Amino acid sequence: MATSFADLKQSRQSNLDKLTQELNKLANPQQQGGSSDDRFWKPEVDKSGNGYAVIRFLPAPQGEDVPFVRVWDHGFKGPQGQWYIERSLTTIGQKDPVSEYNTMLWNSGVEANKQQVREQKRRLSFYSNIYVVKDPAHPENEGKVFLYRYGKKIFDKLNDLMNPQFEDEKPINPFDFWEGANFKLKIRNVEGYRNYDKSEFETPAPLLDDDSALESMWAKQYGLNEFVDPANFKSYDELKLKLYSVLALDGAASVVNNTAQAYEDAPSMPTREQPQMQETAAPFAVEDDDDESLSFFKKLAEED
Repeated sequence: MATSFADLKQSRQSNLDKLTQELNKLANPQQQGGSSDDRFWKPEVDKSGNGYAVIRFLPAPQGEDVPFVRVWDHGFKGPQGQWYIERSLTTIGQKDPVSEYNTMLWNSGVEANKQQVREQKRRLSFYSNIYVVKDPAHPENEGKVFLYRYGKKIFDKLNDLMNPQFEDEKPINPFDFWEGANFKLKIRNVEGYRNYDKSEFETPAPLLDDDSALESMWAKQYGLNEFVDPANFKSYDELKLKLYSVLALDGAASVVNNTAQAYEDAPSMPTREQPQMQETAAPFAVEDDDDESLSFFKKLAEED
């Protein structure tokens, strides 16, 4: 990890190499926050669902090696109107009760169970530090450092820049202060969902010409490790209790008591064929790359 600003500048190539290794881990796993938080920046869209901003992805914060973290979560509604909104333990390489239950449902071969799995699937998010270059909806954000939560489609664009497909294209580290590139975030409303396909990187160039200003910016970045710190995740047992309660599985009445004995008495997760689950699904399909989905789920849960 960079211990000084000078080290950060000198280690640009090694930083790109580390990022490439990290991307390979994500691509081959077998080889291997909240909306009210004012640390986070969120793009704003107009009434038609369109939005535009220019941001710059920043290098790893002081004391950390990688400029992004990956987080899996679940957000779905049970048959009695309760919501399950939790981070998945698979984020930190541990067994997760929802993933186990979904696997059991899927392996049943019953189409209704498979549909339930689709409604309960994991959502993938990434967290990075960004510098807001241009924010027409909120110009007061310009020139400031924020955390940014984004989905797989935007991450794929970062990956494409670091791992070009053609031999005449040079790998670029989009998280680099000096040789990175500004990102033009272009949001469209396509069939009711946010679409980022038109987003693109500008020509690589230094973010600022003043290294002292860049160093000051680097010092203002937020740590990312908190989002993957095991201490900030609920235990397997806690999540299983919550899952039983939300899905009203057999034994859920005792599980709601939230006692150790209730958990011991609860039966193993059964495979169920209950077509009525179709009627209690979330009001829209959950997309892995929808960076607004968790906030929307929470809002619905609060309204209930």
